[in-house]
Amino acid sequence: MSVQHTPAPARSDVPRRLPSGSTAPARPFFKRGMLITTGAVAWGVDSLVLGTDPSGSFEEAMSSLTSGVFQLGLLGLLTVLYATRALGDGRLARFFLRFEAVLLFFAIGSTVADGIGVSNLDQPGWAMLDAFWPLSMLGMFFIGIRIAVAGRWHGKARFWPLIAESWGPIVVPTFGLFGSTVAGVVSFVHLCVGYGVLGQIVARKEP
Repeated sequence: MSVQHTPAPARSDVPRRLPSGSTAPARPFFKRGMLITTGAVAWGVDSLVLGTDPSGSFEEAMSSLTSGVFQLGLLGLLTVLYATRALGDGRLARFFLRFEAVLLFFAIGSTVADGIGVSNLDQPGWAMLDAFWPLSMLGMFFIGIRIAVAGRWHGKARFWPLIAESWGPIVVPTFGLFGSTVAGVVSFVHLCVGYGVLGQIVARKEP
């Protein structure tokens, strides 16, 4: 009687032994994870101090600078999700990550325009560009759901992206109901607990 052994499916959270003499880093996503945390905390502090509705050139510049770093961190997060197939192996998963990257690029363009003071939301073109900010955050929320459903990441890494990426559905209604000051406090807490911690999870993730 022959016995066949089927290898267990690969898990992205289990350390793999690298071949002897390999130069591959043990934590290849460390820099991107730290960028996520740095951007989240920076933008969170800005929201706490200046609120979520900046007025004046200084506040607008600070908001654009900190939120811009945060957006770069999100781009880094997308590359990690793509490399680890966090949404699955299918073409649709890869397409959605690319599509979200496009949304983020336009959102960053809006951030830069606001920061240098050239945007004018009274004009349809600038208003459409500004809309990519909330659209990109909504896209990240759906990505968080998909990561949890796909189950390619394990432990805290499986569900923490959903916690982090619920920023939009939580902070935006808070701003509408209670104003910029309260929303700024909520944004600060949510960014630090959500994306701040997620960045550390990504930084410690092994290949």
